[in-house]
Amino acid sequence: MIRDLLLRIGDEVVDYHLLLDEQEIALNPLIGGRVAIRFTGEKRCIYCGRKASKLFNNGSCWPCFRRLAVNDLCQVRPTLCHYETCREPEWGDAHCMIPTYVYLAMSSDVKVGITRSLPGRWLDQGAVEAVPIARVPNRKMAGELEAYLTQFVPDKTNWRRMLKGEVAGTDLLAERSRLLPLIPEQFRPYILPDEPLRRFTYPLAAPPPKLTAHDLEKGDAEGVLLGMKGSYLVLDTGVLNVPKFAGYVVSFEAGGAEMNRG
Repeated sequence: MIRDLLLRIGDEVVDYHLLLDEQEIALNPLIGGRVAIRFTGEKRCIYCGRKASKLFNNGSCWPCFRRLAVNDLCQVRPTLCHYETCREPEWGDAHCMIPTYVYLAMSSDVKVGITRSLPGRWLDQGAVEAVPIARVPNRKMAGELEAYLTQFVPDKTNWRRMLKGEVAGTDLLAERSRLLPLIPEQFRPYILPDEPLRRFTYPLAAPPPKLTAHDLEKGDAEGVLLGMKGSYLVLDTGVLNVPKFAGYVVSFEAGGAEMNRG
């Protein structure tokens, strides 16, 4: 079962592992060879393991989607945080009521975002440059500052441009200097004016020859593995957004040999 795509900072490029059940498959060494991800037709919840005919929010069965705080609307719209009535107060304490970064990142163009995990979120988005601009006490405050800054910069990534390496020529540190004076007074104690710029290199030597998105419901993702960037595997036949298929039970083959079925 696909659980996640694990990204780590390597010596020269970002290091990718595909997590199938409890097995990590190192992907960087497989670049240049043929791989195949075949959907068996079975889906399981990544939280409780029950079989499901339909999954929600990247891998959740319906009961877990309704029950778990990780699936609440406030996770995609943090300004809607309702800690007093949180489904799981202890989860909220550990994930939402903790210091959270507001950052600028360059994936296709400058974007603003929030995260408690650096640099993980930047890597997931395929950012080639990023810098934190504030560290606020909790997720809701971070969401409020992010929402304010979307007047001046977007909060979305164009995944096609990101994969093609079409990056705007904006100076990210200059953009930080432009935005910091615009931040409202209540957030100013949390500004990070001097954080260094981070740069990232991904194991993808050239733009994908095809930007067709593989859909495991409709067929196998099979072809020569050209590389990875953000949450995508790039094959010569198209690209696969791995988190979209969390909970899908698959077989994984490399060089014609099955490496995992789960």
